[in-house]
Amino acid sequence: MTQVTIRDIAHATGLSSGTVSRALKNQAGMTAATRDKVNDAAHRMGYDLSRLRKVRIRRIAFLLHCQHRTRASSHFFSPVLHGAEEACRQAGIALSFNVVGPAAPVMEQIRLHQPDAILCAGFFEPEVLAALKQTGKPMVLVDMQQRGFTSVNPDNAMGGYLATRHLLRSGRRRIAMLSGSLAHFSIQQRNQGFRRALYESGTLADPALEIIVPNMGDGDTGVVEAMRSLLSLPQPPDAVLCYNDSTALVAMAHCRDHGWHVPRDIAVVGFDDISGAATALPSLSTLRVDKEALGAAGVELLLRREPDSPDEAIVLPVDLIVRDSSGDA
Repeated sequence: MTQVTIRDIAHATGLSSGTVSRALKNQAGMTAATRDKVNDAAHRMGYDLSRLRKVRIRRIAFLLHCQHRTRASSHFFSPVLHGAEEACRQAGIALSFNVVGPAAPVMEQIRLHQPDAILCAGFFEPEVLAALKQTGKPMVLVDMQQRGFTSVNPDNAMGGYLATRHLLRSGRRRIAMLSGSLAHFSIQQRNQGFRRALYESGTLADPALEIIVPNMGDGDTGVVEAMRSLLSLPQPPDAVLCYNDSTALVAMAHCRDHGWHVPRDIAVVGFDDISGAATALPSLSTLRVDKEALGAAGVELLLRREPDSPDEAIVLPVDLIVRDSSGDA
């Protein structure tokens, strides 16, 4: 039986052999309709896809959403980038760093840098991810999860659960949660862990104690307003779980400035274990996330991922670090 060739598929589809080859290798430079046309013809004609040589990844684009380019976010994403850089260095791969957003020319950046694969860190709008997926390049999401994409995340839900359980076991009963936008997968998961721990302990979840901090920029105004609201309640909280360490440090400072002793009057726990958590006064209890490992794992997933393999969702463990801000475990 004669083997079906790329030239045969080109003849059947009316396309050039080069276009057929790029479509079968899932490379950029064509529409989804063209790629589907080629793949349908290949399957119908019995083309042996194992004959394709796997394209070696030589360049990876590390994309960070513009909303994460803030002083607070840099404490988390800079180590993620460093982890990806080290993994690329060891593999002999070039890594480019790009800050993008819905208003930025994302596709122009991709065409300019011509990466073989894409690493997206943090929150991205579904429309941006869909546009990037149309390039046909291997993609991995870091600190985000969405159906149809391979991802690597810390165990955010377990972290929220461990922090809340620690506070409950320390005798705290009115535990507040300061969150960012729940559109962010990581924040949503941390909030779910918080609620799970309350439920399992039989503690009533008080909506007045759950606040979405409105300001995602560098300003502390949103956190200050949230803490002012919590501390002025008829029954104020005796503990606060914050969705990240930067928020927790501002919350602690506000408590101190207004005569609340941490942790005697109110315990505070953060998330991420950024560099300033251990040296804060008092030192901040938090969930340690291996941020460098997140970046490295994203690169490793890109390097070993086959084009037709199922999407993966890798979850890395987190560790509860108990310090002075929440007292003894």
